[in-house]
Amino acid sequence: MCGCEWVIEAHGCDRDALADLNKLRALFQELSEALSLHPVGDASWHQFPGTGGITGLALLAESHLACHTFPEYHSLCLNVFCCRPRAEWDFGACLKREFSARAVRVRRIDRPYLPSCDESASG
Repeated sequence: MCGCEWVIEAHGCDRDALADLNKLRALFQELSEALSLHPVGDASWHQFPGTGGITGLALLAESHLACHTFPEYHSLCLNVFCCRPRAEWDFGACLKREFSARAVRVRRIDRPYLPSCDESASG
């Protein structure tokens, strides 16, 4: 059994969209619905003065959903960790549509809960 984690970076985003708390709340909602995630409470948000960058964190029954925006660099970093495998989802299309991202990098990491046979034999 293993979970999965996505680490996503979006670059070339619209600066105003990255400082828009309502857009980020909508992103968390869309991800929760699309990936069948279950928030255990309201997400926590912090908007930085000056740059307007935003940090967000939602505790999920499945683990967590987190983001950090950098309007000054036109970038958004997103992390989604689920305790059970999930189908792939088109993060790129969403971030291009909602934040005008010009480039999106998505890395999926499988997170095993038990060591593999090779790992347990070596130590």
